[in-house]
This record gives sequence, structure tokens and C-alpha cells, in this order.
Amino acid sequence: MGDVERYPWETGARAAEPKVVVRIAPCIADVPAAEWDACATGGALQAPATSPANPFVSHAFLKALEESGSATRATGWLPQHLLYEDGAGRLLACMPCYLKSHSQGEYVFDHGWAEAYMRAGGRYYPKLQASVPFTPVTGPRLLVRDCADRSERQTILLDAGVTLANELGVSSLHITFMTRAEWDLAGRRGFLKRTDQQFHWRNDGYACFDDFLGALTSRKRKTIRKERREALDGGVDIEWVTGRALTEAHWDAFFAFYMDTGSRKWGSPYLTRECFSLLGQSMADQLLLILAKRGGRYIAGALNLIGADTLYGRYWGATESHDFLHFEVCYYQAIAFAIAHGLATVEAGAQGAHKLARGYLPVETYSAHYIADPGLRRAVADYLRRERLAVAHEAALLGEESPYRRDRD
Repeated sequence: MGDVERYPWETGARAAEPKVVVRIAPCIADVPAAEWDACATGGALQAPATSPANPFVSHAFLKALEESGSATRATGWLPQHLLYEDGAGRLLACMPCYLKSHSQGEYVFDHGWAEAYMRAGGRYYPKLQASVPFTPVTGPRLLVRDCADRSERQTILLDAGVTLANELGVSSLHITFMTRAEWDLAGRRGFLKRTDQQFHWRNDGYACFDDFLGALTSRKRKTIRKERREALDGGVDIEWVTGRALTEAHWDAFFAFYMDTGSRKWGSPYLTRECFSLLGQSMADQLLLILAKRGGRYIAGALNLIGADTLYGRYWGATESHDFLHFEVCYYQAIAFAIAHGLATVEAGAQGAHKLARGYLPVETYSAHYIADPGLRRAVADYLRRERLAVAHEAALLGEESPYRRDRD
């Protein structure tokens, strides 16, 4: 297992189960891909390896982030992946985890907590972050092989995360964009619970894009048709590129779009050019580039990842400005692809109430937080109680603004 560090967290979960060990992997490459992905898919010990339903927790995705220099110590993401093994060294469960020196690339904002704690004389950084770097996508964080005592093994991962935070002397552990079941379990273990919202599109068995439009109110339907028409004015064509059709030329074009948008939105784009090549080499069949072309030249594009039943929109960029082209490439084309391929959901990234008018409805997202300092913990707990109420209130208001016809079945 390479330079995996051993921590003194050995336990006998049950009399019938051999003693288990929780260890730390300082890079994902130190963990066999088949073992990690077996946990990410919830597969049995002897089951053949399959791709995780959520591609972001796959070994290939995390490895591309680390080996490309995108998520490393140098960028403030030092891997500290938790590995939960039995006495024979077989991986039973794991959690992607990083030691962070900042709060960038997380999309669950704790900058205010950090500033308040530092003003009071505390040291907020470093902290531990159990997440997929730069990825505001809900998915499993407590990855466990298929077994009868799943929640027990997840509890051990949660407790080991707290132990690691205390052993390292860091301020906190944050588990972000976790599943609702994991969130509930973390709450029972004493983690502070936080909610937020995103906007997702649901496939109601549509046979084509016009079927989806037919489910909308007349005004919204007309608006979308107008936006789509104007987005493609001036000779803009759209291409879907996936699998073996993806080339380095495609990644060169897309990286130019990504760098342009990233430098304008947050100053320093997170992913390196090499990251896209590595993703193309290791998981091309799970990647979809939606590209806009005008005059024989690519002018805009969006990168999506294809899960078992969901299309995940990730990065967008453009080198030309065209009205509504962002909506066409990122939202409408994603819906069209999902309908064509029988996918149940489109997740188009973080935030963005403007997505509501385009058929994307509000859904809750979940994170859990362990705060070591009792004073900071009390302050954050009080803040989160009020924030959860505000999020629920906003979701109720947005639900009343649904673009869908109220008379549909």
C-alpha cells in the first residue's frame, strides 16, 4: 500500500468480525483502483469491478485530479484518504479526504466562520475536507462495500475522521455534498448539519425535447424556443462528443474556454490542462463535451460527466459572446442528451435560480461539520439552525414559481 500511514484506530467492530484498521492514504494512487471502486459502487468483496454510478467518486476521477497537479499539497489539497480495512488488509470502506489550507473549490462556503474564528484568535486552517475537489455534486462520501452492517462501517469512517482531525490538531472536518442518508447518520454522531439548494432537471418520461416543452406553461415554452433560436443565430452549430471521438484537439479547444471563464469568475482556474487529458484517457465513455461551432471553429463548450442515471454539467466557457448560448449549451442541450439517452436527471452545477425558468427545480444539498472548538461549535450551530430555516423558506417560495403546467398529470 505504498506510504500509507497507520494511525492507532484499531477496533473489533463485532466479535464475529476480525479486527479492523483505519489507515490514511497520502495519494489515491496508493489504493488499488478495483478496491476503491468496489467501495464506491457498494459491491461485495468478491464481486467483479464496475464503474460507480456517480463518476466523481471513482478512482479514475480522483486520480486525474491528483496526478495532474490540480488537487495536491501545492494547491492546498493534501490527500488524506481514510481506508477502513479488515485484519487481512482488505478494503471494506473508504472516504475521500483532504487537508486544506484554504476554502476555495468547495462550494459550501465557510469563509465567514474562518474569519470570525481568526478574529477571535483561533486558527481555522488547516482543516479537513471530505469531498470531491472542485465538484459541487451530491454523491456518497462514506464509501462502503455491500454488507449487512453498512451504517456501522460508515459510523466508523465518521469517527475515524473526527479522530484524524483531533490527532492533527486541526479546527474542523467538513463532509460536503453527501447523501441524505449519510447526512442523517452524521447528525446522529454529533456533526452539525447544513443544507443548501441546487436546481436539477427531472426526466418525466419525455420522448423528445418538444415533449418536455409541452409540460411547461405557455409563456415559459415560448421563452425557451425564442432563446434557443437566438442562441444559434449567426450560423452556430452544436456537437456532442464523447467516448473514442474525444481528441486532444477537443481538449485544447475546451481548455481555452475553461481558462477564459475561470479567470473571469474566480481568478485562478482550478484544473490543469493535463487533468482533461487524463480524464479522457481513463473515463472517456463517461465524458460528454457539448461544443458550439461557428465558421468551422469551436467558440464555446461545456463538459459533462455521464453517471448511471444522471448527466452532470460541470464546466463551461466561450471565446465569443452570443445571446443565450450559455443556456443552449449548458441547459437545453443537456436536457436533449438526457432525453435521447434515457437519463433520469440533469444536474447543472451549483446555485443559479435562473435555471428555474428553464425547467430545473430546487433540490436540497447536504453537508455535515465537526468543529473542534466548543465556542466556535456553538456559534456555528446557532448560525446553521437559522440558515436551514432560510433555505427551506426560499425553497418553498421557489416551488411556487415552477415553470411547469399545474394541470399536467
